[in-house]
Amino acid sequence: SIMVRSTKDVWSLLTSITTIIIVVQTVLYEIKRISEQFIPKQVRERILWIVNSLVNIGFGVTTLSIDEFDDYLGNEIYKASATYLSTIITPSSCQNLKVFMNTNFKRTTKGSEKNMMSLTLENGEKIRDVFNGSIVVVWEFIATTSTSPLKNGSSKSIVNRTFKLSFKKKYLENVVGVGGYLSYVLEKAKAINEERKVVQLFYKLHDDYHYTDGNPWLGIDFDHPSTFQTLAMDEGVKEELILDLERFLDRKEFYKSVGKAWKRGYLLYGPPGTGKSSLIAAMANYLKFDIYDLQLSTIRKDSNLRNLLLSTSNRSILVVEDIDCSTTTNSDQRLCMQPTNYYSRNYNDKNELTLSGLLNFIDGLWSNCGDERIIVFTTNHKERLDPALLRPGRMDMHINMSYCTYSAFKTLALNYLHIQNHYLFQQIQNKINQVNVTPAEVAEELMRTHHDDVDQALQRLLLTLNSKPTSSSSNN
Repeated sequence: SIMVRSTKDVWSLLTSITTIIIVVQTVLYEIKRISEQFIPKQVRERILWIVNSLVNIGFGVTTLSIDEFDDYLGNEIYKASATYLSTIITPSSCQNLKVFMNTNFKRTTKGSEKNMMSLTLENGEKIRDVFNGSIVVVWEFIATTSTSPLKNGSSKSIVNRTFKLSFKKKYLENVVGVGGYLSYVLEKAKAINEERKVVQLFYKLHDDYHYTDGNPWLGIDFDHPSTFQTLAMDEGVKEELILDLERFLDRKEFYKSVGKAWKRGYLLYGPPGTGKSSLIAAMANYLKFDIYDLQLSTIRKDSNLRNLLLSTSNRSILVVEDIDCSTTTNSDQRLCMQPTNYYSRNYNDKNELTLSGLLNFIDGLWSNCGDERIIVFTTNHKERLDPALLRPGRMDMHINMSYCTYSAFKTLALNYLHIQNHYLFQQIQNKINQVNVTPAEVAEELMRTHHDDVDQALQRLLLTLNSKPTSSSSNN
């Protein structure tokens, strides 16, 4: 009798507990439904954040916020965190994930692409990680949308992305200190990026009102085949440039010790078709540096230029092509460099883009914002440049991209005809040093004939060289 009563009491208790659970679930569901219907999403997220913060305080938990952007500057820790998390996220570790194709894939030796699909956290999703065997950290991804008013009365949407990193307070030094968890994340992300690295070409979004993630640059894969090995230019100049680039990469502490920004400037000048753009591509591929193509004609004033340049990353090449052609004067419609204003519109003086604003970033106070930066200016007419751009020390190397030399021709012959010597080479050498012909013209002639018919290709080139007037100066 006692046994039966005890069994009945247990079942009665279980029934009561089950009923309570069902009621609580129903109430919570109704609260969630009503809140989603009547309370804005941003308010709900803020309430949850406050509740979580109070809970964390009660349990001695510290939470760090890692924002994607700090004003106009990209947060390197945020980028590293996103890269690192993409390698530890698995379908079993999280419920809600997003999948994306990482554009920074690495090509294999055969040219095929590795499968670089990655997983990332959905908004509000969390993932757990362990450091040094005992330090438990929890990552949470938060994305909110806000609006920013514009001067014309309209507004633009901005997506604010943040990682929340939570851990016990006693582990603070183990997380943020030297050799701690965040240092580990940075090192791992650096190694991952080196493995995945593909050069990116960035260009400015023409309408400042359209970008929503705080970054005015849009990047695409830069799959350009140009290398120093295939580049048709004077071999002596090429070797000197490669040596200069290698010295630049290895001299971080030297630049710091002499009080100079870790940057390098190159002015490429010469006629059209001499390979200035191909040289920039070869530099980017050699260094694995991203390229930022800066079109000065799309920039209104110095402050816009400063914000653009501050948004560029380290280990990058900033390119201003045809710097002598940034504006057109109203007097004679000649393309030329304007010493005080690149952007020819009706703005008052304080809104102008000035030469001093550009030079201030090259070697002024703002030149120290970033490391391992290369700045490249190109021009077809060096004589048109403002003297301020040409003064000693402003651009470290002036590289003359001359008409095609014999050594450049031999590079082209190897590239297009797969030959290193031929009985017509001597005649071509004699003639190519007497005329002005660009590497682009020589390449075009060599491409017209199938590479199996080498004799015909070289004879056609000789005809082209003989048809040109003798130049006043030698190309060697």
